[in-house]
Amino acid sequence: MNDKDLSILRHSAAHLLAQAVKQLFPKTILTIGPATKEGFFYDLVPEKNFKDEDLVHIEERMRQLSRQNIPLTHKQISKDEARQLYEGNKFKLELIDEIPGDTVGLAEQGEFYDLCRGGHVASTGDIKHFKLLHISGSYWRADKEKDPLQRISGTAFLSQEDLDAYIKLREDAIQFDHRRLGKELDLFSFHDEGVGFPFFHPRGMIVLNELIAHLRKLLRKAKYQEIFTPTMLSDELWRRSGHYQHYKDNMYFSIIDDRSYALKPMNCPGAILVYKNSPHSYRELPLRLAELGHVHRHELSGVLSGLFRVRAFTQDDAHIFCTKEQIEQEVTDFIALVDQVIKPFGFSNITIGVSTKPEKAMGSDDLWEVATKALENALNKAGKTYTIYEGEGAFYGPKIEFGIEDSLKRVWQCGTMQIDFFQPENFDLNYISSEGIKERPVMLHRAIYGSFERFFGIILEHFKGRLPFWLSPVQVKLLTITDDQKEYAQTIADALFEHDVRVEMDETSDQISGKIKRAQLERVPWMLVIGKKEVENKTITLRDLDGKQEFGLKLEDIITRAKNEMM
Repeated sequence: MNDKDLSILRHSAAHLLAQAVKQLFPKTILTIGPATKEGFFYDLVPEKNFKDEDLVHIEERMRQLSRQNIPLTHKQISKDEARQLYEGNKFKLELIDEIPGDTVGLAEQGEFYDLCRGGHVASTGDIKHFKLLHISGSYWRADKEKDPLQRISGTAFLSQEDLDAYIKLREDAIQFDHRRLGKELDLFSFHDEGVGFPFFHPRGMIVLNELIAHLRKLLRKAKYQEIFTPTMLSDELWRRSGHYQHYKDNMYFSIIDDRSYALKPMNCPGAILVYKNSPHSYRELPLRLAELGHVHRHELSGVLSGLFRVRAFTQDDAHIFCTKEQIEQEVTDFIALVDQVIKPFGFSNITIGVSTKPEKAMGSDDLWEVATKALENALNKAGKTYTIYEGEGAFYGPKIEFGIEDSLKRVWQCGTMQIDFFQPENFDLNYISSEGIKERPVMLHRAIYGSFERFFGIILEHFKGRLPFWLSPVQVKLLTITDDQKEYAQTIADALFEHDVRVEMDETSDQISGKIKRAQLERVPWMLVIGKKEVENKTITLRDLDGKQEFGLKLEDIITRAKNEMM
């Protein structure tokens, strides 16, 4: 599929949507309607708010217009002519004023016209495979202080097969929404008493702790040292680090002993204070300080989204203090660490981007060149394919980002390594070089999961609730056919427990079919079915989540197999 062709198609579909709306609801005021990565939308000011049932009529009108095969044309007109066309539409008038030059582009299809830079299919007949998805609220220029609008979103593809595949993925995303799964599997919850703050239940904590244990094991091998810094620190620190200027509207403040404090939105300043607590020699570098830091950010209620966007979360953060000569090796080690951490989750497609020096940046060109080359060289040595994002680095250093594509074909940005020249200068960090003089270290900020909460939500949807054996809160469920087998089943449960297998026994007197169904709904990977025959032969029947059964297994077989499934 050609991305440019798809973008042109979706841009044209947005115009088709606007034409259908204007025919059905003539008093609607148009604002803007671009193509997006997922499809297209148009922001509108309706005479009366649209309802979901209106989408059916709008989509049908779009199909009628498509069948009419109306030619799409484009021309340049004077700004004065454009202002006359849009007299009374303050949104279009604002856009006209902002467009450079004396003319603006105008797209036309039949009686419909719209401001446009161009880039369309030949006719409405080329727009065949589309679907309207939903109505949502928005604001003019995405500014909540400006006019409220209604957004109609849709998608379009070059073939019906691609559209059908997208709709299937979308249906799966709704069916396997992590908020729904979290409730079904008793993993976590949200409450009005703490909007935006997740409550993790015992089973959810098992998953979190397994994620942490997996990471900590690899961090120890990679020679990281773990620290823990306060959740609340003084205003002066946040002002000096620059976080106050950038994050003050998203920070929580409190006055203690007539002094202003803030809950940390980032972990960096705490790690810096740990580094500054004692002098350092070049022999100590690189110094890798890892922290599972709990941070708070005051997100607007409208953007909160389950575990994906919360007001408090734990970052798998680390800050590495090194010399500029050590940057490349640290990036190389980081790439290997990302591979090791992510491998058990089975993400088949990982995208990588490198953001380079922006126009306004601190640090010398030489330092930027060394840092950027270090990122690229490390990726090349690791055999990784990556994209360069020219000029998109932060002012304080270049960055590498990892995106993981889940089973629903969505890409999530998780792993990052940011090179930072600013904070070492800002906090006067130094180390004693081999020549006995003070030198400025480079600071590397890095994360792999990103946040445990968000990553939890990602893998829950990626696995569609069926977490792998090592990560499942309940790994084995003992199911007896009658109560007569419970004593034997208990000996099996006790033995598995002693080998650190997370095992439960269904204590109900329900029929075996009911017990199996309940275990399947709980997404338990293994069900051990015990009947009269199993008791007599001292064997076990293993049933997996897909219904496959193995008969005549010994307890030792189950224990060995379980250990092999563990991380």
